[in-house]
Formats: sequence, structure tokens, C-alpha cells
Amino acid sequence: MKGKTFTETQIVKILKDLDSGKQANDVARENGISKATLYNWRKRYSGMGASELSELKALKEENRRLKHMYAELALDHRLAKEIIEKKL
Repeated sequence: MKGKTFTETQIVKILKDLDSGKQANDVARENGISKATLYNWRKRYSGMGASELSELKALKEENRRLKHMYAELALDHRLAKEIIEKKL
């Protein structure tokens, strides 16, 4: 069963509730998540605002796209090298 996906602003709001002094059990129960998820978010996103989180997500997506482009170009280069070596 797949759980609910939270947006960056929701995650930041939940972490601010935790930092404001609420108990971890209460915050987790209110939002329908486990304490482990709450602590993982805290470890990963502590001290970040919503804008910083969305910027991080955009950077990760760009990095994934660039890695994919590099892999395709490296494969093309390798194939071109093999073709040229066979002709010689």
C-alpha cells in the first residue's frame, strides 16, 4: 500500500510543528505518518525552508537529466570509436 506523497511546503510545515515543541508522536499521528518517516525528514531537510527544498528538488532533477545525457553521449562515442577502428 503506497502512502500519501507530501509536498515540500507540507514537509516544512510538519517539521516546524516538531521544532515548535510538539511531541513526535502527536505530530506523526496528526499527519498520518510514522515516527521513522518524521525523523528521516528531519535528518534530510532540517533547517531548510520551502523555497530551498523546491530548489533542491529542481537541482536533483537537472542532475538526473544531465547524467542521462552524458550516458547517451558516452555510448555514441564508444560506438563511433568501434566503427572507426573496424574500418582501419
